[in-house]
This record gives sequence, structure tokens and C-alpha cells, in this order.
Amino acid sequence: MLIDTHAHLDASEFAPDRDAVVDAARAQGVGCIVVPGVSWENLPAVLATCRRYALCVPALGLHPLYVGSHRPEHLAGLREWVARERPVAIGEIGLDYYVPGVDPAAQAYYFVEQLRIARAFDLPVLLHVRKAHDQALKLLRRMGVDRGIAHAFNGSAQQAQAFIKQGFKLGFGGALTFPRALKLRALARELPLGAIVLETDAPDIPPIDAGRGRNSPQYLRAIAQCVADLRAMPFEDLAEATTINAREVLALRACSGGTG
Repeated sequence: MLIDTHAHLDASEFAPDRDAVVDAARAQGVGCIVVPGVSWENLPAVLATCRRYALCVPALGLHPLYVGSHRPEHLAGLREWVARERPVAIGEIGLDYYVPGVDPAAQAYYFVEQLRIARAFDLPVLLHVRKAHDQALKLLRRMGVDRGIAHAFNGSAQQAQAFIKQGFKLGFGGALTFPRALKLRALARELPLGAIVLETDAPDIPPIDAGRGRNSPQYLRAIAQCVADLRAMPFEDLAEATTINAREVLALRACSGGTG
């Protein structure tokens, strides 16, 4: 079985054929899909998706790039959602200093407050971090959060080791399937196997197999095969190891892989 640790299956891009997308993923050996929240407005859609499909489990959080729409009262509401719904993680949360014009102070405020929620409920976090790895690590240490996934990891080898030391797994997806992604491919090849989890970030970041089309959880198998090839190991061993890693960090119960 494969676990997609990050896919926005609730997104509007899947509205026309979501059932078929789930069936295609299941046919490719995907047995569990983590569906993260990004804003207060989309949390109900995340939960509805996870209720419909038994192989989906929710993470709930407020994404840093949507900080302009977040409100302090959303944090209290998020805490209530978490208490009631018991998601597998708080996410997608973090810091993004790559996109200009997104208030870094506001990002840090919502990041820290959501780290407090994660700590209060003893939950891991799904991190979105771009051009802010050191700053994110500093806040994780300060808040005492030592479990989660650095989604779509694109930092340095030194930063990768720092996240691993902090108790985090690193998420690898479609970007590393491109031959020019030399840094990502080196990390996927050389990092400890116990630190790696797989993801698609569907509908974004499609692998080379998808061409210019929409990304989908069905492509997780191609991503897994690429990592296995880079590490010169059997596909089955890579699949088993990354599934164990995902279950460990997210405390995942078995997903049935059916429809609800």
C-alpha cells in the first residue's frame, strides 16, 4: 500500500470526476490519502471529502498564503473543529517567504497559534515552508512541536537534517521526477529512508508522467517508483518503508480504501 500524505482532493479541479480519481488512485495501490485544509472556508469541504471516501483522512489548518483571509476568530473555530473531528494533523500551516507581499508577521502569528493547537491536542503538523526553513525551525523549537511532515521539502541538506532532528519526516512528490531537479533527487537518494514520506500535492506539482495535466493521487505510484530507482532499491521495499514512516508520524489507523 502507498500513502499520499498530502493531496487537496476537495479542490474544485476534482469536482467533475472525484469518484473516478479516487478509483484510479486505489487501482494504483494508494490506500490512504491525507487531505489538508487551507482556509476557514474550505474546512467543511475537506471533512465532507473524507466522510465520502474511506481512504481519505483530514488535516485541518490555515495556510500561510491565505493569511489575508484569516481572522483571529478562525483560530478559536479551528480549535473547536479539531476537538470535534479529531484530524490526523494540523495543516497545512507554515511560512512562505517566496511569494512577495504576504505579510510575514501575520504568517508567523497564525503559524505560532496553530502550533499551540497542535501541542494542545498532541497532533503532528503538515508544514508548508518556502524560503523560510530556518525561521520555521526556530518556531518549532520554541513551541516544542516535534512531530510532523515538511511537505514538498525543497530546503538544503543541512536544513533537511535539522527537520529530521526535530522529529519530522520530509515529503517528496512530483517535482523530483524531473531529471533537472538535481537537488531534490540527491536528497531523495541520500537521506535516511526512515525520514521520507510520499505525496502528490494534487492537483498541483504534477510529475513528469502527467505532462502538463492535472496532478492526481494515482501518480503517487510513479513518484514512489522514481524514489525507488534513485535509491536503487525494490519498489515494494520503498513502498513499505514510506508507508511505515507515514503511519508513524501521523499515527494513522488503517484506511479501508473504500467509499463511504
